[in-house]
Amino acid sequence: MTDRTTIAEVVADDLCIGCGLCEAVTGGRVTMTMTDAGSLRPSPLDGLTAEEDRLLSAACPGLVAPVRVDDGEGDGGGDGDGDDGDDLSAGLMLDPVWGVYRSMTMAWAGEPEVRFKAAAGGVLTALGRHLLSAGQVGFVLHVGADPEAPARSRWVISESPDGVLANTGSRYGPTAPLAGLGVALDRDEPFAVIAKPCDLGAVHAYAAIDPRVDELCRYRLAMVCGGQSRLTKTIGVLDHFGLAETEVTLMRYRGHGNPGPTRVESRTGAAHELGYLDLWADESGWDLESRCKLCPDALGECADVAVADAWPGGAPVGEDEGFNAIIIRTAVGERLVAEAVAGGRLVVGESVTADQLNDFQPHQVRKKVALSARYRGMADAGVAPIHAPDLRLDELGARLESDAQEIQRVGTLRRLRAIRGAQP
Repeated sequence: MTDRTTIAEVVADDLCIGCGLCEAVTGGRVTMTMTDAGSLRPSPLDGLTAEEDRLLSAACPGLVAPVRVDDGEGDGGGDGDGDDGDDLSAGLMLDPVWGVYRSMTMAWAGEPEVRFKAAAGGVLTALGRHLLSAGQVGFVLHVGADPEAPARSRWVISESPDGVLANTGSRYGPTAPLAGLGVALDRDEPFAVIAKPCDLGAVHAYAAIDPRVDELCRYRLAMVCGGQSRLTKTIGVLDHFGLAETEVTLMRYRGHGNPGPTRVESRTGAAHELGYLDLWADESGWDLESRCKLCPDALGECADVAVADAWPGGAPVGEDEGFNAIIIRTAVGERLVAEAVAGGRLVVGESVTADQLNDFQPHQVRKKVALSARYRGMADAGVAPIHAPDLRLDELGARLESDAQEIQRVGTLRRLRAIRGAQP
């Protein structure tokens, strides 16, 4: 196995997710730049000092995937230690797929406008709005549409509940929320982050380097992630409607119903819509980042609360009022949910089980079970697997028949060899 120790090697192996941490650590000297392939990547790579490269490599999602386990005292800051769950703190449970949690339940935004406009049930928007209205944080770091290029996304700091609502909804394309982490920390006030699980893993790992993270980043909220598409997916949608990116004035991927249509508006005043199932019908056209296919934690094990779509069988059969399944992982998350319910921002429904979540998200189960074999394919290709010792990958991989393991291993080996063969 070859150790991959530099950010340049992560980028070369196409395991960069474009989280933006490189931009934050370098104070913007290295910026997240859109590539011809439709991915955000740090540039220039030779702009990193040796010390910056060392610090970044300790937190890069292309290299590490830590687990953040509540210690039962309420700080939510403990690291996973690879145990089998027998000595978990009181109140914590462990599922091999879904990880450590305190409870799992259905939930949705208490405000009808939020529930309608936001993706699924609007839980993340509701929690962000509660934190700001209650004065528990000074701002929320998250992402939204870029007003200068609405088909693309940018990191944003929302200081009011209305600001959170203005940036609600899924963004199915490259996002770099952690490019704003340096700005957030420099404000020296409590804040919350709403981001993908890989982004929160980087935040958690970076806390060991910069103590301000645990001091100031009080709440960490994640969407259970099906993968980040490259910009090529978005451009394909625009091509379908016969639009150039420069013509777009609005691009909404989800919301205004559950799941709601993908909606594009143009400068001429024309509007185009595409149904959710039509958008995602052909998996080969999802154009996911390579790292997403090798992600050991798409389920938010570094979050206080992780929020998932909740469609039996894994796909919607029509529009509904909007519901989420939420995994409350820490005492911080438990208090947050209870306070948001008491404040009217959130409604909690019936409890759900890990088996129900498996039914809601079957693709997540399939991927996590396959990762052990995929990581062997990475090693065979000379690419170091993402370091994820506390995510139970070998235990889950044992569920896969040997023939199926070999298919996963060989497929990964071939893809990585093709990526390396394409490098100049």
